[in-house]
This record gives sequence, structure tokens and C-alpha cells, in this order.
Amino acid sequence: MTPSELFYVRSHFPAPAIDASRWRLTVRGLREAEFGLDELRRLTSETRTVTLECAGNGRIALSPSVEGVQWHLGAVSTAEWTGVPLTAVLERAGVPPGSVEVVMEGADRGTPRATPRPPQPIVYAHGVPVGHAHEVLLAWAMNGEPLTREHGFPLRAVASGYYAMVSVKWLTRIQVVREPFQGYYKTTDYAYWDDMDGLPVQRPLGRMPLKSQIARPVAGEVARAGSEVNVVGAAWTGGAPVECVEVSGDGGRTWDAAEILDPHEHGVWRRWQWTWHVPTEPGKYALMSRAVDREGQTQPAERDPRYGTYGINHVVPVVVRVR
Repeated sequence: MTPSELFYVRSHFPAPAIDASRWRLTVRGLREAEFGLDELRRLTSETRTVTLECAGNGRIALSPSVEGVQWHLGAVSTAEWTGVPLTAVLERAGVPPGSVEVVMEGADRGTPRATPRPPQPIVYAHGVPVGHAHEVLLAWAMNGEPLTREHGFPLRAVASGYYAMVSVKWLTRIQVVREPFQGYYKTTDYAYWDDMDGLPVQRPLGRMPLKSQIARPVAGEVARAGSEVNVVGAAWTGGAPVECVEVSGDGGRTWDAAEILDPHEHGVWRRWQWTWHVPTEPGKYALMSRAVDREGQTQPAERDPRYGTYGINHVVPVVVRVR
């Protein structure tokens, strides 16, 4: 688990100050339902462990450099979240026949900095397909404590397996809609290029792709020649479970299986470790890790340019100096 005070923070607009005693969540489906925080707490609650990753995590590794927050490797964290399943409030409001998406809106409002800009200020909003509403928890607590303001107090969405832009903070309204939501943060931003019958089209980012990364040693660290170094990291995905992690100490020429330390849980990283027998020859060495999922898919070695400034899940070497 990541301690709450170390859990990364990413917001597009200033964090709103909300009085929990006056706050209400409106849910619109077949009918309209309204909930206060105390009423939500009276519903059957759950605690789920979920890994959240910013879609731009690792952006500093891109060359040439691109616009956006220059994340290194720290925009991914794991916590225990307590709240009520999204499906529970949808049952109260009802889901109209033919509905395709559940749109969640936050209280944060502003004008995006990037162009093109909408003609007026907007609220942050995102959504999930109706069939995946069970993967979303409406959380009021993080690691056993009430949410802090920067993490979405009094209520936020936590979507297992999805990039964190889906986990809307400061929730105020939820709507069930009959056509795919085409809001700013699903079309103009947080989108990638795909191909449809030979034509380029933009699609919204969704689930976290297969990824692993090395946590220790860090780039530039010095290892003693002929010693043994415990290489540790984590692997995660929003798709098929991570089956194994392979690690290389020679820039990808040879690969060894790492030891997986955690059982599989949907939407949660799995930590791993591997013993590196440090070469006796001084110099610079590139450590690399790659994840393999249960369907046989391997973390890509090269960057997919269709994802622009997002979806950085290719293998990124960690260069260590041996003395």
C-alpha cells in the first residue's frame, strides 16, 4: 500500500472546498435519486485495493520531449478504498433500457489550458460502459481514513483497471446515458489514434496496458562490481492478469524470471524481485523489466506513437554504474 501522504496527486482544476453536511450526490437514470454522505454510508460498503496510474506516468522518458506534466515513474500508487459500489446507487435510480455509459461529474470546474478549448468553463467528467459499472467504487475513505481534499473529499470514484482519469474526484452527479459520452476529457484530451477500415480515428483511453517498472535500483545508482543487488519493482495491467515478469541485466540480450511477491488481484500491482549478479567489469549497465500476461502478451519493447503523450508502457531501461 502507498501511504496516503505519498500517493500521487493529479487534478486539472483547483480542488474545491466542499461542506460535507450540505453536499449531495445526484444520480439520474430511469428516475432521479439523491444521496447525502450519511445515506451512502448506510448502504452496504466495501473495501477494495486498487492501483491508480496517471495516463502520462513516465512521460519524461519520451524523446523528443512532449508537453504535459513531466512525470518520472511516480504517478502510480496503490491504496485501500472504502465506499459503496456504483451499481448500488444505480439500482436506486434505475438503468434505462439501451443505456451504454455511466457518466460521472466532479465539482471541480475550469477552462482547460490546452487547445482547442471549449467555449466556456467545464466540470471534470468521465465515464465507464454500463456493463463495467461493477468495477467502480464510490469511495469516501482511503487507507482507513476519510478522503483528503486533494484526493476527492467527500466522495470520489475509484475505477479498477482503468487509467486514473476515469476515477473522478469530488463527485456531485452521475448520469446514465444512451450514447457514448463525448466530453472533453474523452475526446480532445485522453485520447489516442486508432485505425478503422484504413482511416485514422481517435478513441478514448481506457484500461491500463500491461506494464512493469523497476523501483530499485534507481537510474544513476552505483553498484559494487562482483556483488549481488536485489532488483525490485512492480507490474500491473487492466487486462489479463500479469503472469510473470522477466528482468535483464545486460540491456535486453538475456532475460531471467523474477519472483512474484503478490497474488493476482484485478487492478492491483504485483510486486516482484530479482537478484542481479553484478558483473566484475566496471561500466554502465542497463537493467530492464518486462511483464507477460496470462494470454501470452508481452510488454512492448518500443513506444507506440499512436498514444501521443499518454500510454507510456514500453520497456524503459534503468542505467546503473558498476564500480
